[in-house]
Parts: sequence; structure tokens; C-alpha cells
Amino acid sequence: MEKYERDAKKYWDIFYKRHQDKFFKDRHYLDKEWGSYFSGAGRKVILEVGCGAGNTIFPLLAAYPDIFIHACDFSPRAVNLVKMHKDFAEARVNAFVCDLTVDDISQQISPSSVDIVTMVFVLSAVAPEKMPVVLQNIRKILKPDGYVLFRDYATGDLAQERFTCKEQKICENFYVRGDGTRAFYFSDEFLRNLFKESGFNMEEHVLCCKQVENRSREIVMNRRWVQAVFKAAGGRTGKEVNHQEEDCSKPKVKDITWKDATNRSEIDLSEGMGIEMLGISSSSVEITDIIIRDDNFKIKVLSKEYQHTCKSTGLMLWESARLMASVLASNPTIVAGKRVLEMGCGCGGICSMVAARSADLVVATDGDTETLNLLMENIALNLKSPSLARLITKKVEWGNKNDIDSVKQLNEKGFEVILGTDVTYVPEAVIPLFATARELISSSKVVKDREPALILCHVLRRVDEPSILSAAYQFGFRLVDRWPEQTPTGPFLGMIKSWFSNGDLEVPTAALTIMYFQLSTSD
Repeated sequence: MEKYERDAKKYWDIFYKRHQDKFFKDRHYLDKEWGSYFSGAGRKVILEVGCGAGNTIFPLLAAYPDIFIHACDFSPRAVNLVKMHKDFAEARVNAFVCDLTVDDISQQISPSSVDIVTMVFVLSAVAPEKMPVVLQNIRKILKPDGYVLFRDYATGDLAQERFTCKEQKICENFYVRGDGTRAFYFSDEFLRNLFKESGFNMEEHVLCCKQVENRSREIVMNRRWVQAVFKAAGGRTGKEVNHQEEDCSKPKVKDITWKDATNRSEIDLSEGMGIEMLGISSSSVEITDIIIRDDNFKIKVLSKEYQHTCKSTGLMLWESARLMASVLASNPTIVAGKRVLEMGCGCGGICSMVAARSADLVVATDGDTETLNLLMENIALNLKSPSLARLITKKVEWGNKNDIDSVKQLNEKGFEVILGTDVTYVPEAVIPLFATARELISSSKVVKDREPALILCHVLRRVDEPSILSAAYQFGFRLVDRWPEQTPTGPFLGMIKSWFSNGDLEVPTAALTIMYFQLSTSD
């Protein structure tokens, strides 16, 4: 995880290159929430920390004509976006590049000259061990009676709950997103102690909760953020706060139910936030052209910049799927006239789509809902009748009885061919994989060339071949052929090799293996 600290500036620069000023909405709610701090006699001087594309700056300039704003960000691209804004004027805004975890901001701004520091969804991007450095830095330029206006993610926010993959967790409440940027979720105790130890008193503290309903996707999203006001310890209190009656260590909690998903002005929602909350959106998807023999498939997959920390491998297209789809296209008799099930098909579904052209029935399954949503888009984009009518998608978590029963309702006779590409990479999933395959494979006694088969194509990673064979044997499967190295004995010796006999199949990597299983004869 050290690279995310080392390359933090690079990841945010890439972020602003991609999203420009479209990630956060302009924060017009600032006047409503903190108007009393910005108004008053005299010209207010403000520092906006982590200014981004200016979503805080320009609403404030419009609402308060007399203010002057210093705006800093450690992303040069973000600062450039501010300077290119139509309302930017050097007489009112001083925008500059500054990394508050390293640079001394008093070199850019005179000490004790700033009335208000705004920190809106910015401190969460800083490693928790460096947050005190940031606060000590801004205290240098804050007037003795100045304020820090703070708003950021709170623990229990939907976005935090979605970071279920351990590779995304850096430390407690600190995570890396799919694009390499990071997010910290503040607990009440952590936030209070952080500022107190840096010499600030808490003047106000509100925990905000909103329930966002997206009717089109039938999703209810619970958003949580903390909003607080801090003042340097020892400074004169400018607002009347009765500390005897109001204990800031026990925050006020504002519970709001928000049913209108089109009114987003108060919680900074945008399509970019949709990526963080839902894991996938139009801007996180790219279209890849996949050529299988004479056909060109246009497949939507997760963009490369989001893949390295994505929790769902099903949102990518693996080389094993490309190879297996090519094998099926070159050898349609493998599935022709048969009932076919694909396990862990991923969002691409190219094996299932190729199989649907000659099979009687194809059921494409995966355990991840987002993957299945993208899979259905890819099927609609690439298949037409009658193939489209023969392909069904289904959510199946291996070992889940209800999911297995729902597939059996589609096909009571069982499947004559079960396919799996790169489905053996997680050790804990191998046993459920074979258990589910055993439940769904056809057990009917048929002629030899139509005997039910389980075909796996993969690169051996965290699970070695003996472990795969042991799990297969446990559920009544025997290996009857293997490619590129065949089994020493058996009636199907060299069968897989014959699939490559035309010499027109391109093998993406020599590490790929195909294993052909059937039920044991004694079963």
C-alpha cells in the first residue's frame, strides 16, 4: 500500500484529467449551512484546502462579493481547472499548488491572516498519520479567532460498507478506491481527538444521515457524513455557544430521509460519487473489441484504471474466456444441441454467447450482481434472435441451495456441458464450485459422445492442480483429458488436442490449461 501514499498526487492528477469538473456538484449549500461565518463586517479571507475544480470556491464568490479566497490543491491539474474557470479572477482568488503534508503553507500565505479555512471532503484523502501535519500547517495562517469549517465522510457510510475486499483496506477506516485515490471515514471520537491534539476546540458537530433512493435502479443508499466547526484553542469565541448545555463530545445527529434523487445539492452527489457508492457507472466502463473467428464482439468491461483494486474479478475479461470462446466457435459440436451452464461467467459472457448459437439452452451464471448487470448489457449489445432467446442469465453463489434450486427450475434434466473459465483461483471456492457443478450436471446415462462434461480453462494461480483434482474426486468427477499435457490413459486421450487441429486458434498465453471432467463411472 506504500505506492498509494507515494503516488497520491499522481492518482489525483489522473482523477482530474478524467473527470475534469464533473465529479462533485457545486456546493451551493455552504451559504445555508455556514452563512453566518462568511457574512459580517470587513472583508473575509478564506483558505479552501483541497480546492479541486473549484466547487466550493465559485459558489462562495457568487454569494459573498467581498471575500478573498486562497485555494490550494496538490494536483496541478486541479489548480489549472480553477484558473480556467469562467469566474476566476486573480483579484479575488489566489490558486496555487501545495501539498499540506509536506509544504509549508506559510510560504504562500502570510501567518495569522486567514479568517476561515474550509475543508470539504479533503482530509479523508490524507493518510491518518499525516492528518496532524495538515492541521498544524493550516493553524499557522489562521487568525486567533478564525474558524475551520469541516465536512467529510463518516463511518457507516454506504461507500465504506462497499469496500469489502481486504486488498482495498489500508488500515482501520482507510481504504483505496479502484482509481488509486484514497478515502478515510471519520468516527466521532477520532475526529474530536485529532483536532484537539492539534490545538483546536470543537464549536459545532453534527452527524448527518441521508437515505438516497434511486428509483430507476431500485437502490436505497445510506449516506453519512460529519459536519463540524473548529477554532484554535485559546482564541476568542466568535459565536455564542453554551458549552455547559451542549456537550460536543456527544454530537447532535440529524436524521433526514431523502426521497427525491434529483435534488442533490446538499450532499455533493454526482456520477463520480456513483462510482464510489455503487462500484460501477458509465464512466468506469470501457468497450473492448473481441474477435472470435469471424465475429467481432463489443464487450463492456471495467476500465483498466479501476481494475487493480476492484473487488469483483467478474468485471474484467480474462484470457481463459477468450481461449474457451475460440475453442467453442471452432468446434461447435462441443455444445451443439446440448444444455449448457457457464459458472462464474463474468461480465463478458463470450463463452455463453458463442455457445448460444448452437446449443439448445445456455444459462450464464455469476455470483456478483454488478457483474450480471453488465453481462446483460453485453448480451443485448451482441446477440440477436434466435441465439438471444436461448441464453438466460442467473445469479448463482456456489453452494447456495436457493440459487442452485432456481437454476434447476429452468432445467430439471441437468446440464450436459458445464463451463468454467478462471474459476479456480480462490482456494476457499474450489469445493463449493465442484459441489455446485455436481448438483447441476446431468446424471442421465447417454451415449459416449454426449456424456455430460465439466470443462475448466484457467491459469493455475493460488490453487494447484492436485487440489483441484482432489476436490473434483470428492464430488464424483474424474479427469479424462487435459491440455496441453494429456492424461496417460483414458478413452478421451488427445480429445482436447483435436480441438486445436486446424491450427487457427490463437493461445493468449502458454500458462493456460484446459481440464475435461466427467462423472465417475461408479457414480
